[in-house]
Amino acid sequence: MSVTIKDVAKLADVAPSTVSRVIANNPRISEKTKRKVKEAMDYLGYHPNFNARSLANRSTQAIGLVMPSSADKTMQNPFFPEVIRGISTMAHEQEYALYMSTGNTEEEIFEGVVRMVQGRRVDGIVMLYSRVDDNIMAYLQEQNFPFTVIGKPFKNAEKITHIDNDNFKAAQEMTEYLLSKGHERIGFVGGNLNLVVTIDRLLGYEKAIRKAKLPLKDEYIVHEEFLKEGGQEAIKELLALENPPSALIVMDDLMSFGILHTLNELGLSVPDDISIVSFNNVMLSELSSPSLTSVDINIFQLGYEAAKGLLDCIQSPKHNPKRVTVPYKLVERQSCRTV
Repeated sequence: MSVTIKDVAKLADVAPSTVSRVIANNPRISEKTKRKVKEAMDYLGYHPNFNARSLANRSTQAIGLVMPSSADKTMQNPFFPEVIRGISTMAHEQEYALYMSTGNTEEEIFEGVVRMVQGRRVDGIVMLYSRVDDNIMAYLQEQNFPFTVIGKPFKNAEKITHIDNDNFKAAQEMTEYLLSKGHERIGFVGGNLNLVVTIDRLLGYEKAIRKAKLPLKDEYIVHEEFLKEGGQEAIKELLALENPPSALIVMDDLMSFGILHTLNELGLSVPDDISIVSFNNVMLSELSSPSLTSVDINIFQLGYEAAKGLLDCIQSPKHNPKRVTVPYKLVERQSCRTV
């Protein structure tokens, strides 16, 4: 005979309605009562029927994740598994499942999001990127569907809950860090210019160069994909210059690994021949040769706060949108030298 809510209520000495509220994580129930009910559920081996609950309250108990590109390409970058780990941790705490977008093109990803929304497969969506011109973000706003963004929206940022670092300030500070070490020929290896994070970091780099009264050289600025191959292509282009940079600011550690690999093949040394400062501080940054000086942007926290913000949007539809700025810090290692 299966255990029922009434059995749990009897053991916990509360009303069946209180058990239901605990299962729904109602904020009006005290932590003491929640703990007592959950102990009774564990003792009796009671597991809530979330399917029945979802039908009753029109909730799916699922969060949709939207990638910037196909999953096989996106997952090559350590940023995304780590940010998803942050999202997953918060989702697990609130007993939500994750539903990931699929598709190899922007059109296919957009169609998948439409199916998520129209089919009510998820209660809300986390976008793992922010583009300058994005059909998905415009569609979600048009549908008044709960969503949050990791990154700063290019338009209507004050109307959208988003989680971000201060990328402009971070890039400016990293450029000033290289300037303080005596570097004047500083290159910038960025990602797709349609991504807001690329624009913010590029503007921060340019601000620091102008502030130092140095010439801003277009040939020192290269944009490639956030992949190892992107870094390899970028460094080949920069080394072909008559007077290549002595130091680089690289938008992403995975690109930096590609740069280190190519430089090693060419017999060039980091940091003796060229210094590198990177972004993201993924686990492999410390293990690379040489270990990579990188900006720790708290990737896990970005994901955790994005899921938390989304659940606020779902549970309180009339809440005011907010921006959460996650702190960053420079982790100095061996890829940078003083001139």
